[in-house]
Amino acid sequence: MPSTSVAAFKKVITNPVKLKLFLFKNLPMAYLAGVRIKSLTEQEAQVTIEYGYLTKNPFKSIYFACLSMAAEMASGVLSMMYLYKAQPSVSMLVVSLEAEFTKKAVGTVTFTCADGAAIAQAVRQTQQTGQGTSVQALSIGRDEQGEEVARFRITWSFKARTPRT
Repeated sequence: MPSTSVAAFKKVITNPVKLKLFLFKNLPMAYLAGVRIKSLTEQEAQVTIEYGYLTKNPFKSIYFACLSMAAEMASGVLSMMYLYKAQPSVSMLVVSLEAEFTKKAVGTVTFTCADGAAIAQAVRQTQQTGQGTSVQALSIGRDEQGEEVARFRITWSFKARTPRT
């Protein structure tokens, strides 16, 4: 059974209008590039990006930086879900990124990150101990035919925030 904060976050972030407002306010480049959340569960997130005028490169495929945004969001939305209204409060930050590109990215690419359990555990550990933790999340991008086009390993750092006095 999901916690009330996890359920509340999922309700907000999967609402198309609220997602667009969130992206516009907090991640304007992702908004402009058309990054969208396809699905979100406690274990897995799927995020899409489409080939288009704003995401193209000179080689008629999706620019690697746009792929990086979508890959990062697939793991980042899982992190945000477990941090939403969490007490004690925890901050998150990308500290490392590795990428492999295996096929030209055209059409719609869907990035899947299935590391929700590991992310939740890292957040809980930080909350319980007050010590920073990190977790490496894997985001795999597949084209519309289901073929892998890219693989990103994104390391997230979680740190306990000090209470304001």
